[in-house]
Amino acid sequence: MIGQHPHDREDSRDGQGSRDWDVVVVGSVNADLVVGVERRPVPGETVLGSDLATHPGGKGANQAVAAARLGGRVGIVGRVGDDGHGGFLRAALAADGVDLAHLTTTEGAPSGVALITLGPDGDNSIIVSPGANARLGPDDIAAAGDMIAGASVVSFQLEVPMPAVEAAARAAAGAGGRVVLNLSPPAPVPEGLLALCDPLVVNEHEAAYLLGGGGGGGDGGPEEPEEMAAALVRSGPRSVVVTLGAEGVVVAGGEGTASIPSPKAEAVDTTGAGDAFTAALCLRLARGDSLREAARYATRVGAAAVRKRGAQSSYPTADELPPA
Repeated sequence: MIGQHPHDREDSRDGQGSRDWDVVVVGSVNADLVVGVERRPVPGETVLGSDLATHPGGKGANQAVAAARLGGRVGIVGRVGDDGHGGFLRAALAADGVDLAHLTTTEGAPSGVALITLGPDGDNSIIVSPGANARLGPDDIAAAGDMIAGASVVSFQLEVPMPAVEAAARAAAGAGGRVVLNLSPPAPVPEGLLALCDPLVVNEHEAAYLLGGGGGGGDGGPEEPEEMAAALVRSGPRSVVVTLGAEGVVVAGGEGTASIPSPKAEAVDTTGAGDAFTAALCLRLARGDSLREAARYATRVGAAAVRKRGAQSSYPTADELPPA
């Protein structure tokens, strides 16, 4: 069942003036190497693709940039390599005003890289080589303690090692911050970490993973998104958001369960759209929105992000969002 959180939800919403950062992201920083294909190869097959395009990415960096572009005060805790990609990634984050005081350059290690194939329908397949991201550890979290303690919301994903995520989540919760975990890529999560999440953000596949393979696996687990969200709340998190792509999201927590539709959008490239959603969710929670209000705003941001190619290059400013 749901564990005791170190702070009451309503009391945790510090206003903009009481914290140094709206959102601090603890996570990955990658170079996205993207090739467009007419169809994905089957095993043993070679297909021709488009020219290689290199974009700044990584789930952590994506969320930091998306929140900053929406007007948030944002910091990042992570690692890049001492290669050419590292300088490129630093410059991209700095251009959007992300605080890089705790983005460490790792000597002798390559920066993280994501190999992305982009189909004509806008969907993608991704392989991630973590590189320097895999070196992020509890010592980095301790060094960034002031930044983490100064954030209204601290956001995490699982492209960096779990010990770093656990240490940072405990530090954030202990300082009265709100912990948001995006379970991507899916991995086993310690019960104590789940109890700190407010919310846990998952897609349908990640929700099924946490619920033991439910969601159509024929094992009797919940299959409907609303049932998945409610079951996940019972497993420990304070609240849950299940993302459904173009179908919107389901939120569940102390106020019950609700479905929130997504605005209509013609998908050009879905790369990083989930990160844009999570970033917007975190920012609006930091500014005092309820979970439902924040999720409704975040669906607008996610829908806007699929209309352009690339991850960070597709993220809108607040002025660029279509009307609600």
